[in-house]
Amino acid sequence: MSEQGSLHHGGRIRAAAHEYRIAVRHWLDLSTGINPQGWPVPAMPAEVFQRLPEDDDGLYMATTAFFGNTAVLPVAGTQAAIQVLPRLHAIGHGRVGVLSPTYAEHVHAWTAAGYSVQAVGFDEIEGVLDQLDVLVVVNPNNPTGELIEPAMLYDWHKRLATRGAWLVVDEAFIDATPAASIAGAVPRPGLIVLRSLGKFWGLAGVRAGFVLADQQLLAGLRALLGPWQVSHPARWIAQRALVDNVWREAATVRLQRDSERLASLLDSHGWRSPSGCALFRWVPTERAAWLHDALARQAVLVRCFDNGLRFGLPGDEPAWQRLDAALKEVREWAKS
Repeated sequence: MSEQGSLHHGGRIRAAAHEYRIAVRHWLDLSTGINPQGWPVPAMPAEVFQRLPEDDDGLYMATTAFFGNTAVLPVAGTQAAIQVLPRLHAIGHGRVGVLSPTYAEHVHAWTAAGYSVQAVGFDEIEGVLDQLDVLVVVNPNNPTGELIEPAMLYDWHKRLATRGAWLVVDEAFIDATPAASIAGAVPRPGLIVLRSLGKFWGLAGVRAGFVLADQQLLAGLRALLGPWQVSHPARWIAQRALVDNVWREAATVRLQRDSERLASLLDSHGWRSPSGCALFRWVPTERAAWLHDALARQAVLVRCFDNGLRFGLPGDEPAWQRLDAALKEVREWAKS
């Protein structure tokens, strides 16, 4: 499954405003899967903007405590790692399986580097796993929200690692279900885990992510990315966000509650949501393009794929009421 058109991402609100001739200020943007009530960034001291990043600024200690190990490299968003990882494998050759449907940038990055890439359905993994040089998994999956249990991931990794193959697990949406994470299993040869502050913490604009892997791979990644990969302000924010356990626990409860509310709202209007995660819900439908357009005509932006829509969470009660009203209007249009 591919996204409509070229390689696009959520949050393209200005493009939608231009296409539908509706001013940006009138839109309800549910297209990103980003926590709409993100971590509250405090005022930063001026020197944070005046000094280059430093490795001993406290972020290392914060990430070690949060992830439970020391094999962590901060990067400028996990997208930076996604683009560079193919260069650390066998250059330009090898067979890569990407558990699909999922985030399109993984397929794009490995294909652009010259690898033979195939989209693999969950029920196809067993048949192809022993022929793959790399298996890429997004967990929970984006856009369906389906979750793969750690025991299965560990089994896949064990089988891949015996041949020197890799398992890359993108955990961008895992933070509200931390027991499902395998970040604590790193370092293991051939196991690479990607994490981010963009989704759960609602800090996508900070561009702060983390790669967990064995030290040899991290050293190669660091050499390719160069110094000062993450800005000083981003490191300052990341250090404090990761240790704010009170906020994290409250956000987990709220997001899980809101995800269930969103599923119920969608179901009540005839758009069944069989899966999702704490940050979005998935609606599989052959009328995806029609529903996307019908909502956009009411200035509600969601994420459109070939055979389904991903709905992010409304951020406040007025937003919930507005989505409810838009779905009611769509239901009436569908009858006509």
